[in-house]
Amino acid sequence: MATDLETKAKEAFIDDHFELAVELYSQAIDLNPNNAELFADRAQANIKLSNFTEAVADANKAIQLDSSMAKAYLRKGTACMKLEEYQTAKTAFQAGAGLAPEDSRFKIFIKECDECIAEENAIFSKPSVENTTNAQAASAPAVDGHSSPTTALPVSKPKFRHEFYQKPEEVVVTVFAKGIPAKDVAVDFGEQILSVTIDLPGEEPYHLQPRLFGKIIPAKCRYDVLSTKIEIRLAKAEPIQWTSLEYVKDVVVPQKINISTPAQRPSYPSSKHRGVDWDKLEAQVKKEEKDEKLDGDAALNKFFQDIYRDADEDTRRAMQKSFVESNGTVLSTNWKDVGAKKVDGTPPDGMEMKKWEY
Repeated sequence: MATDLETKAKEAFIDDHFELAVELYSQAIDLNPNNAELFADRAQANIKLSNFTEAVADANKAIQLDSSMAKAYLRKGTACMKLEEYQTAKTAFQAGAGLAPEDSRFKIFIKECDECIAEENAIFSKPSVENTTNAQAASAPAVDGHSSPTTALPVSKPKFRHEFYQKPEEVVVTVFAKGIPAKDVAVDFGEQILSVTIDLPGEEPYHLQPRLFGKIIPAKCRYDVLSTKIEIRLAKAEPIQWTSLEYVKDVVVPQKINISTPAQRPSYPSSKHRGVDWDKLEAQVKKEEKDEKLDGDAALNKFFQDIYRDADEDTRRAMQKSFVESNGTVLSTNWKDVGAKKVDGTPPDGMEMKKWEY
């Protein structure tokens, strides 16, 4: 039965009945969901219908089932080029060329990708927003007719709600799908595309395949299948504010998000607008303490403290022993003199020593 459907699908494709071909391939896939050829052929039919995001999803599924299928990489690269995802397309073409080096189409497409990437880099390097918009429109006139949000919407009816929020460096997409096994979830990332498929046995597959508002870094993207949801983290290629999750034609160039860099030293609360050099202030306080002029007992105590601070170990031991044993009346710095004997106290004139009983 699946073979008959595949044959009819191929005939419909040859006769340019691409919508019928997609329908027949889909029926065949329902009967034989592990056939990589069916997904690769449906991808080609979707490309003819300008359903580029669906084509990428089909090509990814074909590659997942058979990573040695060169034409699956060709389909993926072709669809990505139509979506202006030139880096992702180039990667797919390079993988296909490694599998089928005799196919000259891969080399031609890789060269075309390099030219588009170079042109795109030159466009985005221009400071003028107006010039950038005009240059982008001029660089891909054939795609404009197919880059509206309508084409990027999934064919199947959404049965799971999704939403997103963003940070300066990433966009977090949440699909509220409860109790979904991780093995039934497939998430793929492109240069400017996200493909989420939830394929539960006996149910119609759920697809979320938007062309994203901005470009991402696929290697840094990740996802987690949790008990109540699927959380997807998209690493932004540029720290710009996304006004929506999906790409919108003729959208105003978004403003870059200012990411504050941490200061070298924490600044303390102050009503003054100028900064305070705390290291310099600390050094100044220490200098003032050192140069402070003291009188009487305070000056004498500071004198002894300075001696003790700068003394060696024997001198400190001598000072401690003599001061304690003499009840604070003798302070010696000669350990050889006081180390081998008890230091007797010498009371000031007119005073006498008393021994306290505890």
